[in-house]
Amino acid sequence: QVQLVESGGGLVQAGGSLRLSCAASGRTFSSYAMGWFRQAPGKEREFVSVIIWSGGNTAYADSVKGRFTISRDNAKNMVYLQMNSLKPEDTAVYYCAARRAGRSGDPSLWDSWGPGTQVTVSS
Repeated sequence: QVQLVESGGGLVQAGGSLRLSCAASGRTFSSYAMGWFRQAPGKEREFVSVIIWSGGNTAYADSVKGRFTISRDNAKNMVYLQMNSLKPEDTAVYYCAARRAGRSGDPSLWDSWGPGTQVTVSS
């Protein structure tokens, strides 16, 4: 399995930017689909973005499309989420996840999770 640790969260004003990073351990990192999910207080965990193996295939939730960009560096075992034009409704704990079987928007189907990083967007 892959172990994951997120970083880069924080407090930012609306319209600002943050870059989240996810460090992964494991020799087979490049074979995993990597995703970002988020969970706001009182809400279920929701899909944000996914990138598969080589990085050529990505997908985004409609709510973040055009504002967030996912990328990965397989040589460094890193995944990134660049978040621009942040809105107060983007406030949540953001989680990095890994899945051997490819992309999925269902968090229950993912294999490994990081502990999460808090993102707070003030209005």
